[in-house]
Amino acid sequence: MVYGYIRVSTGKQTAKNQKIEIQRFCKERKLRKVQWISETISGTKSPDKRKLGALLQTVGKDDIIVCTEISRLGRSMMMIFDVLNKLMTIGAKVYTIKENYELGDNIQSQVLAFAFGLSAQIERDLISERTKMGLERIRKEGKIVGRPKGQKQTKLKLTGKCAYIKRERLKGRNKKSLAQELGVTFPTIHNFMKRKGIA
Repeated sequence: MVYGYIRVSTGKQTAKNQKIEIQRFCKERKLRKVQWISETISGTKSPDKRKLGALLQTVGKDDIIVCTEISRLGRSMMMIFDVLNKLMTIGAKVYTIKENYELGDNIQSQVLAFAFGLSAQIERDLISERTKMGLERIRKEGKIVGRPKGQKQTKLKLTGKCAYIKRERLKGRNKKSLAQELGVTFPTIHNFMKRKGIA
């Protein structure tokens, strides 16, 4: 199956030019019976909030996705890499017209996957560095960041569950089954009960 993926960010933009480019490309490559996926949404939205997310769930091995440029898949390197990684894992192919990328089971794809992975790591590092710099600036301004040293945490994972846990313990429920039901670990419920004086 061949999918033509079109994305525009605003209603003022037109999808017509993208469709014409993809049609011309598919004709040159003898790719027939194109199924169209078109949406008007920002590329900053995660794929699962776009039609692209449904497409990622639909494509199978040897299916082809054609888009005019790689930025149609997302607006950040990490997002694009994540989409490409999923498609390459499935065994699907991605053709981008502007960059002339043909991503699939070949050496170019492996090299690009490495490059995207490296870029994604660099982007994560830069975000981390900017966060650290921001926190340092706030500290220099004399503002308190996070919980003050020595102050106990007031809101716990099990806050509001105290009465329920007491009732269940009186019925003979053990900590392990309570932990599983409440979605916490055994040490979490054990420490919570100890803190609240629950037998």
